[in-house]
Amino acid sequence: MTDKKSGPIRRLFSTLSRIYRGFRSIILNLLFIVIVAVLAVSIFSGDDKVEVPPTAALILNLTGDLVEEKRWADPIATAINESLGGQEESPEVLVSDVVNVVKKATKDNRIQAMVLDLSMLGGGSLDKMKLIGSAIEDFKAAGKKVFAFGGYYGQGQYFLASYADEIHLSPMGAVILEGYGSYPMYYKNALEKLKINTHVFRVGTYKSAVEPFLRNDMSDAAKEANIAWLTELWNNYKSQVAARRGFDVTNFDETYAALLEKLQAAEGDLSQYALNAGLVDHINTKEAFRRNLVAIVGENDEHTYNHVTFDDYADLVIPAQQFDNPLTDKVGVVVARGVIVDGQAKAGSIGGDSTAALLRQARHDDKIKAVVLRIDSPGGSAYASEVIAQEIRLLREAGKPVIASMGSVAASGGYWIAAPTNEIWAAPTTITGSIGIFGLLHTAENVLPTLGLNVDGVGTTELAGMSGGLPLFKGLDDKAKDLFQLLIERGYTEFLTMVGENRNMSVTDVDKVAQGRVWTGSKALELGLVDKLGTFDDAVKAAAEKAGLSQYDVKVVKQSLTPSEQMIKELLGEAKAQGWLPQTHVSPEQKLLGKFTQQLKQDFVLLNQFNDPNGVYSYCVGCSIN
Repeated sequence: MTDKKSGPIRRLFSTLSRIYRGFRSIILNLLFIVIVAVLAVSIFSGDDKVEVPPTAALILNLTGDLVEEKRWADPIATAINESLGGQEESPEVLVSDVVNVVKKATKDNRIQAMVLDLSMLGGGSLDKMKLIGSAIEDFKAAGKKVFAFGGYYGQGQYFLASYADEIHLSPMGAVILEGYGSYPMYYKNALEKLKINTHVFRVGTYKSAVEPFLRNDMSDAAKEANIAWLTELWNNYKSQVAARRGFDVTNFDETYAALLEKLQAAEGDLSQYALNAGLVDHINTKEAFRRNLVAIVGENDEHTYNHVTFDDYADLVIPAQQFDNPLTDKVGVVVARGVIVDGQAKAGSIGGDSTAALLRQARHDDKIKAVVLRIDSPGGSAYASEVIAQEIRLLREAGKPVIASMGSVAASGGYWIAAPTNEIWAAPTTITGSIGIFGLLHTAENVLPTLGLNVDGVGTTELAGMSGGLPLFKGLDDKAKDLFQLLIERGYTEFLTMVGENRNMSVTDVDKVAQGRVWTGSKALELGLVDKLGTFDDAVKAAAEKAGLSQYDVKVVKQSLTPSEQMIKELLGEAKAQGWLPQTHVSPEQKLLGKFTQQLKQDFVLLNQFNDPNGVYSYCVGCSIN
């Protein structure tokens, strides 16, 4: 006999199923239309190549965060998201692309000037911006002028703008330089309200990665360590900008009182305040700025100055695929960017197996004579870090020197994979160290009773169910906690021993500079944790010298897209260029909300990425700055 109540329920699910199938069909049809349209345009539009005027300005209009390696994104999912008007996830710009574009423009007689349009530039560490700034300095040394124009300069944007000969600001604009800070979100009270218990096992006085789950505020030890390296970074920022702008480091306002006094003198006008303080050279409207550039490079048919944008010029001067000359010796480059996880990972994360595979590929490539491991990582899985470290040792045994080149961050697991290399290079502002490990486990034994649930049963030993997740529901007893703590202490000893052996230091000496404490590259050099300060290019030259190479090419060893992924990526790029995908505009309120939700998302995505088979991690939460 059929339950009469099941009829409406069945009809409801049947209706939802039809809606889902219809929605999916619409999305796939939209995607198909975009692909067909792009193919049609590419077939019938002919040669649509960008032309650079005889005299022009290169507009360096960078959109997104500066990165060493772009994160992998599913091209189909991206196409569907953007066809529906969804917002792109934090666009990214390769630092190497920017440097290459500026270098090409320096030698291009058609490019007479450069305009820094940094309004859409996102985050970027000092070492990344200094690489670009060095290329801009070479551009200026070639007798070419650099101008910056903007309505608003944030801290990172202003650092790059300070390389310009002239900084122009809109009459309604502002320059905001606020210094550096580290403000993680803390979850202790929230977890208690959810009746979730947090079990932490760690070694290191300063290993604060787990504090957000244990406290509602930052510990004194973490504050002590963090303010030290944050202050060093801020002093580095100030000294560089002050030297380029020709004023004293005391010109930076670090208190509300100092800022208020100067703003009162400017009658509350932020642009006038910036001019008075020497932060900018001119207050100009966009039209006045355009007229200035027209006088230098000429006027085009659209009544603005002759120019070529960053993306268009990059398409002209940067080859779509790296040419690999089979006859030349190579310095191989493997980029390790992101959180270190066990197993395979796409670009933007460091998979123990996938990154080891890239290093192994370099080891078996007879033309690669040395390797530079470019690290930009706060760490992660200790197990995966050691998998990568083992492959580095095999490279050295094969007679191929390995140089670690530290980017903005190479801490915890990021330092673990740097330690076995022949030599470690860092930027003065690199965030490194944080040598320590921890284990983290959340259990829900107090949650289940509130839901009317319980877990019970029997096992042949006390350990039964441990690997199957039983502690999540039953909690941990004191003996299990002692076991986990012993394993963490053993892992810390192994970390210290490995660093000591590779850095020619005693375990005691390593422990003095370890304990999870974070250092800048400059301080790490003093402490013996790095060998030299320099850029990525310096590290490549060092690798070539160690391999005895006088002539060589640089070959980036990286994961390749499948043919279908490459095709969809190119089609999607063409659709964007043609303006067929909707553009989204984000209000200031949405940006603020986005920062909050992004922080939550990052923290919980990070927890999801913690997949070490032994539950042991070497990760630096405090290495991120706001």
